[in-house]
Amino acid sequence: MKDNRRIIVIAGPTASGKTEYAIKAAKAVGGEIVSCDSMQIYKFMTIGSAKPTPEEQAQVKHHLVDEIDPREDFSVARYCEMAKACIRDIFERGKTPVIAGGTGLYLNSLLYDMDFSEADRDQEFRQTLMDEAELFGPEFVHKKLEMIDPVKASKIHPNNLKKVIRALEGAEKGNGISEFSELKDRTKDYDVLLIGLTRDREELYDRINRRVDIMVEQGLFKEVEDLLEMGLREEDISMKGIGYKEIIAYFDGVYTKEEAIDKIKQNTRHLAKRQLTWFRRYEDMHWVNITELGAEGALNEIMRLIGE
Repeated sequence: MKDNRRIIVIAGPTASGKTEYAIKAAKAVGGEIVSCDSMQIYKFMTIGSAKPTPEEQAQVKHHLVDEIDPREDFSVARYCEMAKACIRDIFERGKTPVIAGGTGLYLNSLLYDMDFSEADRDQEFRQTLMDEAELFGPEFVHKKLEMIDPVKASKIHPNNLKKVIRALEGAEKGNGISEFSELKDRTKDYDVLLIGLTRDREELYDRINRRVDIMVEQGLFKEVEDLLEMGLREEDISMKGIGYKEIIAYFDGVYTKEEAIDKIKQNTRHLAKRQLTWFRRYEDMHWVNITELGAEGALNEIMRLIGE
């Protein structure tokens, strides 16, 4: 499939190798990379978001990295608007957009015609509640429902987080964002080649653990400290990312340093599992298992897919 209106998507779980292979793919097709990562878009959040290094960014032009002040509100709708503007610009210059990242909701916004009028605010609200439950426990979120609707709260067990969040969402926001299964209308703005990177679980988890250790060595704790000194707080959406919220909890005395590091690793592994579940729902995803194929074999397979 060769088309001057085609985008190439390199998706997959965190630490699977998306940056490396996206750069190689972009070089092969004379393309430019559009980030599809909800954390890399923020300025000042370099270590914890595993941004492409200056050397990597020098190899291929990157868009939507280091764009937004983390003190600003940012939404899926705004991401979609910015990303589609980048895609149009890349097409107009005769190049190929390579979408690289692991934020499923952002990718959905580029693949489907979505109505963001109410959905985006509801998703933001829902994610905040999920983050609070992870940090403070499900009882904390249940207490919120209790304050708004004690009758409904009495009928839902605190551990049934999904139901508690749905009740809070209904009470405060109305209908939430469309479920994945309801998204039927693929955009006609461009053709899409979906490539999903994966690795065997043991290797992926080992890569995640090692990457967290490297982040700590690079100064992740100092990065979070600097952000807090800038006035950011745990309530800010940008600070709810993995690697940031756990270290805030460490500064608040909730965890020891070692516990915070272990929690980052654990939460990152859980994120990778959720990402894989999300991306496996794309029926036209071409999966490339790097563990099975090896680095060179995986690259050859990606190049084969791009050349079809």
